[in-house]
Amino acid sequence: MTKQLTYRDAGVDIDEGARLVGLIKPGVCATARPEVMGGLGGFGAHFSARFKGLKDPVLVSSTDGVGTKLMVAFMADRHDTVGIDLVAMSVNDVLVSGAEPLFFLDYFATGRLDAARAADVVRGIAKGCKLAGCALVGGETAEMPGLYRDGEYDLAGFAVGVVDRKKIIDGRRIKPGDALIGIASNGLHSNGYSLARKAVFERMGHRITDKPRGFKQDIGKTLLTPTRIYVKTILALKKKLDILGLVHVTGGGFTDNVPRVLPKGVKAVIRRGAWPVPHVFRFIQDGGNIKESEMLRTFNCGIGMVLAVRQKDAATAIKTLRLLKEKAYVIGSIAKRKRNEDACVYE
Repeated sequence: MTKQLTYRDAGVDIDEGARLVGLIKPGVCATARPEVMGGLGGFGAHFSARFKGLKDPVLVSSTDGVGTKLMVAFMADRHDTVGIDLVAMSVNDVLVSGAEPLFFLDYFATGRLDAARAADVVRGIAKGCKLAGCALVGGETAEMPGLYRDGEYDLAGFAVGVVDRKKIIDGRRIKPGDALIGIASNGLHSNGYSLARKAVFERMGHRITDKPRGFKQDIGKTLLTPTRIYVKTILALKKKLDILGLVHVTGGGFTDNVPRVLPKGVKAVIRRGAWPVPHVFRFIQDGGNIKESEMLRTFNCGIGMVLAVRQKDAATAIKTLRLLKEKAYVIGSIAKRKRNEDACVYE
């Protein structure tokens, strides 16, 4: 008699999924905000749309992933930080409009669910949400046999924030003479890992556990340093001064990201040497024989967030950011742009 098939025979373990929910529930519940309605496990997440103090609330949303940084996590078999990266990539994008992140949802997909490993990932997501002040209201765990290699998974995240219409930061008021302030990153964040892996592991031949000269920890831990979440810093700074524009330095580096917030007729002039570039970037550049222009278009090179402010506010911005325990620098200025001139130039 032919054996009766079960879902587990096909590679999907519903019991392991239930085990995962039990493992992550405390961390998820710890991210709750007052606006969250209901608990974990419903078909949809409910969030109150009554925004106290906002006259004309506008919702701001973003979605992103972690990219090939996940491959470094697989190599190192470390999964407790990529969840922070997942949150950071979306909430920082929401933040550049001046919005406060409200809630976050995640998507975790794998070939065979390992509840313990997945729980590490989701605990990281919950930690990221706590750092951003937003609620982790739900998500999806997809077990799809044959679609992913053993031990591998993919992540996607979705954030929603809110800002009063009159307080949206969109860069339209930026003009020549304004200052550009850079807030330090703490490493590669979540961009440029395909190039970094090629330089470090293929061209230089390093192993994930190597600790080259100049590194405080091994390559795996260095490359897995989680993306900075700038939410609390920027929301606090907004109360002190007028922010004209914000740039989250992600894929495309300075060259492609800064122009995204500039109005017509102006350009950003970035001063080389205006901030310290972390050792890991020099290591990748030298070891991979990468041109500076390629570095500036691929990596954040030590600056994770750029602010445009009036020149008269630059000193106050730097002082306030340093009081908020941030490393901040005046990295450039806004100038008039000539026809056919690049929107981001370096001097």
